[in-house]
Amino acid sequence: MSLIARSATPDDVDAIMAMATMARPALTNLPADRDRLLQRLASSQAALSTSVDRPGNEQYVLVAETEAGEVIATATVKALAGGREAYYTYRQETLIHASQQLDVRREVNILSISHEMSHASLLCALATTDHGRADSARCLLRAARLALIVRFPERFAATLFVALSGYREGGRTPFWDGVGRHFFSRDFDDIHRAASLGSRSFIGEVMPPFPLYLLLLDDHAREAIGRAGDNHLDALTAWQQEGFRLSRHVDMLDGGPLLEASRDHLPHGQWLTVQVGDVSFEAACARPVLIASQRLGGFRTSVVTASLNERGQCVMASDSARRLMVEIDEPVLVIPFDGSCDSEEQPC
Repeated sequence: MSLIARSATPDDVDAIMAMATMARPALTNLPADRDRLLQRLASSQAALSTSVDRPGNEQYVLVAETEAGEVIATATVKALAGGREAYYTYRQETLIHASQQLDVRREVNILSISHEMSHASLLCALATTDHGRADSARCLLRAARLALIVRFPERFAATLFVALSGYREGGRTPFWDGVGRHFFSRDFDDIHRAASLGSRSFIGEVMPPFPLYLLLLDDHAREAIGRAGDNHLDALTAWQQEGFRLSRHVDMLDGGPLLEASRDHLPHGQWLTVQVGDVSFEAACARPVLIASQRLGGFRTSVVTASLNERGQCVMASDSARRLMVEIDEPVLVIPFDGSCDSEEQPC
């Protein structure tokens, strides 16, 4: 067993602060501010220790940890993207301009300000160190956040989404230069930093409420709409493999894509009791699965190689059970897993 994902605690603040500081561009949902991070971590810990029957302003922070206890990645799920305020996006739409008298019919693409994603759950704030297993940590945290939602569906909205950073070129952000800069008169990085340290509501307050006609934008800005940055292309592919699909919504700052999925379409997995011992390759083929603990307040998950015994129990190695903090005959959520994420996959 290698990496494990677990719910974060205030003790993780220094590691997460280092990742937030290193992130380029800065992550809107991961402020490089120690006091704010401490508050978020304490809030996350409290939320997981409390019974919740509907999504609200909760944020759940997870970290990926090595066998040596080193925290090398973090990610967050916001129960509601809007929380206490609106989450603004641009929604891509098409208007029809027609005149029978002139025999003219034109379909015109526009962007309209929307806050309908405020009521969806946002998977955000994925950051890593420069550790050699950072890619595996990203993979695990993608799966772990979905496992958290499957484990506690009542805590999250029916719609889930991910917002990826938009396209940049030569240190500039074409969509921002073609749209937002005209209303803020400031560089993208300045506004992005302000959004990461406080509320994003100012974006919707300053941007004009009228539809934005794409025909009036320059080519660079128009081509950047819904286009992920080069450093997020792998993430785009990975989320699509998880069943997420490109949304008609894009980020208001950089035009980056949003991907949506239905909570109800996630793999549900099954609850099995744990048996600790040598993983058998005879009675049932051992395979990598995602194991999630069922304990409230201390969510832990990892990709492990496991098999089913003749009693229908999930058999895993003692080291895996120890790091997941599960005991013999304790129920765990077992979710099929097709990726690698550093699992020690055995051939069938």
